[in-house]
Amino acid sequence: MMADFLSLETWETRVPLMAAGYHRDLVAEVDALRQTATIYPAPERVFYALRVTPFEAVRVVIVGQDPYHGPGQADGMAFSVPEGVEAPPSLRNIFKEVQRDVYGGAPRAFSNDLTRWARQGVLLLNVSLTVEARKAASHKDLGWRALTDQIIAQLSLGRERLVFLLWGSHAQSKKPLIDAERHLILEAPHPSPLSAHRGFFGCGHFSQTNAYLIAHGSAPIVW
Repeated sequence: MMADFLSLETWETRVPLMAAGYHRDLVAEVDALRQTATIYPAPERVFYALRVTPFEAVRVVIVGQDPYHGPGQADGMAFSVPEGVEAPPSLRNIFKEVQRDVYGGAPRAFSNDLTRWARQGVLLLNVSLTVEARKAASHKDLGWRALTDQIIAQLSLGRERLVFLLWGSHAQSKKPLIDAERHLILEAPHPSPLSAHRGFFGCGHFSQTNAYLIAHGSAPIVW
């Protein structure tokens, strides 16, 4: 497994908005909002996805929308929750597809904390990095999207042979930011119970990702 560097350094040197301190301005704005509202995730977890998966370590990108907005759920990585917290429905459906696609349907025990994926080079990137409690998408206009769009674009430009997993229309709206000639883009409905049965189940994205990585000289992800 890759080391947990817990550093933003590689991102701050590769993403122009971060080099300019844009992310620090956003954090200051969020800190002000924390004075009168409950905001998730905790301050030390806002950039966790970027800290645990440095720019040069990224091999796969999974795009989420915004953090979970229930108590104790958001941990700074898309779709992930802390160990010991019940898996939300979308995460349960992700595990169902992993079990079917990678393990032939055999029973598996999965940790709800996806840090193990992140340490293998899977960037679990929410488009908005903070949210107000019980108010989904409440920070969608705060300014995070300019930053995370640039992160996706810089990965497309600065790296080769990545896999981008775009689940649902929101994630798929980021497709124009990605060079399809340099990278593999896999699209499917969102794993939410509202849409998973419309094509997320059976999409085979996890085995396809590993096949692509292996074909280009990279180790497969242990999902």
